[in-house]
Amino acid sequence: MVLTKFGIIKQFILNKIEAGTWPQNAKVPSENELAEQFNVSRMTARRALQELTEQGVLVRTQGAGTFVATFKSQSSLLEINNIADEVSARGHHHRAKQIKLCGVTVDDEIAILLGCHSGSDAFYSEILHLENDVPIQLEQRYVNNKLVPTYLEQDFNEITPHEFLSSVAPLTEASHEIEAVLAPIDLCKHLDIEMHQPCLQVKRRTWARQGVVSVAILTSPGNRYRLGGHIKVSTA
Repeated sequence: MVLTKFGIIKQFILNKIEAGTWPQNAKVPSENELAEQFNVSRMTARRALQELTEQGVLVRTQGAGTFVATFKSQSSLLEINNIADEVSARGHHHRAKQIKLCGVTVDDEIAILLGCHSGSDAFYSEILHLENDVPIQLEQRYVNNKLVPTYLEQDFNEITPHEFLSSVAPLTEASHEIEAVLAPIDLCKHLDIEMHQPCLQVKRRTWARQGVVSVAILTSPGNRYRLGGHIKVSTA
């Protein structure tokens, strides 16, 4: 099978990643660099990068570049729901417990996803969500402090981060990446589960018109929480 020009570039990038030459969070060549290296148009190079981004292999951040993705699996077919509304819809009582709310310095992974430089400042919150007083989700969220400067002034015992962010920076785009994990000690304590119990972890990146707003890591015990949705597919 003869590869197209953009297919050759895609295979080149995949080979570099699979060989470990470009590890997670490594910056890959730009469109211009790839176009020059492979003697193709910039549009061809852009298509290769775009397709690998859509497949979850790469992460592209405007102004920062393109990087090897960290997360293992991706699902883009989920609705963005407020967990308090989900719990209420089941006829149950939702309660949030704010564990941490502070400023932090972000590492390479979070910086790439927030669209800033490693070592930049951001806001961080850690919220435990309970359903009928049983822990069902630990929400760890990094927030762009330039787009949401009042984040640290909120009381997330009274309002969820989702509710607040939706009011000040309405969601325009989101990506989800999902995996099964074994909860580390600190998460086990918060979620009141046994060591290394299987958990479902959703990593969510959200955008407003001005740029990336937040990166959230949502971890739930596998026996207490599930994801679901209804998808309509056009046959036209």
